[in-house]
Amino acid sequence: MSSSSPDRSGTPRRVLLLTHTGRDEAVDVARKVADALRGHGILVRVPTDEAVDLGLFAPEVEVAEDDLAAGCELAVVIGGDGTILRAAEVTHGLGTPLLGVNLGHVGFLAEAERDDLEHTIEAIVARSYDIEDRLTVDVEVFHGGAHVMSCWALNEASVEKASRQRMLEVVVEIDGRPLSRWGCDGVVCATPTGSTAYNFSAGGPVVWPGVEALLIVPISAHALFARPMVVAPTSVLALEVLAESATPGVLWCDGRRMQELPVGSRVVVRRGAQPVRLARLHEAPFSDRLVAKFGLSVEGWRGSAR
Repeated sequence: MSSSSPDRSGTPRRVLLLTHTGRDEAVDVARKVADALRGHGILVRVPTDEAVDLGLFAPEVEVAEDDLAAGCELAVVIGGDGTILRAAEVTHGLGTPLLGVNLGHVGFLAEAERDDLEHTIEAIVARSYDIEDRLTVDVEVFHGGAHVMSCWALNEASVEKASRQRMLEVVVEIDGRPLSRWGCDGVVCATPTGSTAYNFSAGGPVVWPGVEALLIVPISAHALFARPMVVAPTSVLALEVLAESATPGVLWCDGRRMQELPVGSRVVVRRGAQPVRLARLHEAPFSDRLVAKFGLSVEGWRGSAR
């Protein structure tokens, strides 16, 4: 086993390893990644709760509970998009790039597949990857004029009805002006990254990741004007749960962080101050990713004449 290889500043190189340990396949891949990186002299850090499931302990790896991403040049994530969203929480605000190895069904956020593991390791060792910043949203909740909570999301912030049998009454505001009132099941405020997630299921448009914009999509709205909208990245969106609402609401950020919204609550969504950084190994167009992930038919395509 080689000793820890330092970077140009003399600091040992560290990589954070985050794994969906509930899947045997993910555990197997994570062990292989840890062994390979250690073999190249790179320190591997693993969360305490995952180390037991992986069977990896000090001094083979660094085991930590807090500040997991501090001092790490990269976070390697073994799992699907849900695991990557969890990793984004761990690294948020630190600027640590995420490199996902997909073991999920779709895996839009992941960059590598299990079959490509050897090439992925080589790229990590050689630092031969590009960094892509993804727009996020910052979310604030107010009630009775008081600030209740702050949150953020990579994919989307969704305001949904708390009762399945009742309808949520909301009024939507963009850039300080009211736009429309909807009786609905909810409203999705998404980023371009999230356009292929909940936004897509709700009937919103697919937006290329390089486009800077915010999306707003009503869910099952009973209204004449209830179309998905794409607004400027500088726009500020706000949703108010009206007093006439038959049910309170619930705010979900990336489907992971929840806040109850009593009647009268106001949710403000704007471009996030901190992007999420994704490590990219390939320069394939986003259209290729759509075709591969959704299994789209392109039969008959001949390409442009050259």
